[in-house]
Amino acid sequence: MKLKIAKIKIEISFTLICIAGICVILGITSGFVWCAAAVLIHETGHLLMMLRLGFLPEKIKISAFEIKFFDSKRQSRSEKQNFFIIFSGPAVNFICFIPFYLLYLLGNGNFLPFALANLSVGLFNSLPVLSLVGGQIIFILLKRRLNPARAEKIVDIITLITIFPLAVLGFAVLFKSKYNFSLLFICAYLVISLVTRSDRYI
Repeated sequence: MKLKIAKIKIEISFTLICIAGICVILGITSGFVWCAAAVLIHETGHLLMMLRLGFLPEKIKISAFEIKFFDSKRQSRSEKQNFFIIFSGPAVNFICFIPFYLLYLLGNGNFLPFALANLSVGLFNSLPVLSLVGGQIIFILLKRRLNPARAEKIVDIITLITIFPLAVLGFAVLFKSKYNFSLLFICAYLVISLVTRSDRYI
């Protein structure tokens, strides 16, 4: 499905629509909605900072596992601007977590799932993995002192060091629970995102 808001082209994958339909049929819309809302808040953080700095993505593609901005001006921006745009995603998730968790502590349990969803999305994207916010921030910081090629190698090593123990833990959880493969799914997603990523570094 394709639409256009202002000058931004928005494309929503058919797979995402199918997954949403399956969640409705299976009656698990609550978890899906909370997670989708947290991811949307995360990406909105990136978008609002881009607009604040005077930049606009040409296209936004929303698929089953990611929301991708097509941004041709990324290489022409300063490292400081890229840092703020990247950091704003998880920052907004953490900011949203605080008031909703406080509301939960005050006695309203309905806010806990949304608070935890924002915390989870913020923490996940903060992992020091190349395709996530954490890895991109590390690369920007390293590039201030090292040449880009050296910074790339260091981030690659940190990414492998991060994913490997997660994968081992994922197998351990799967063998112990016999059905919980969520951590392995996350590791597979990270590996696929690394392999298919065309614009590896900011």
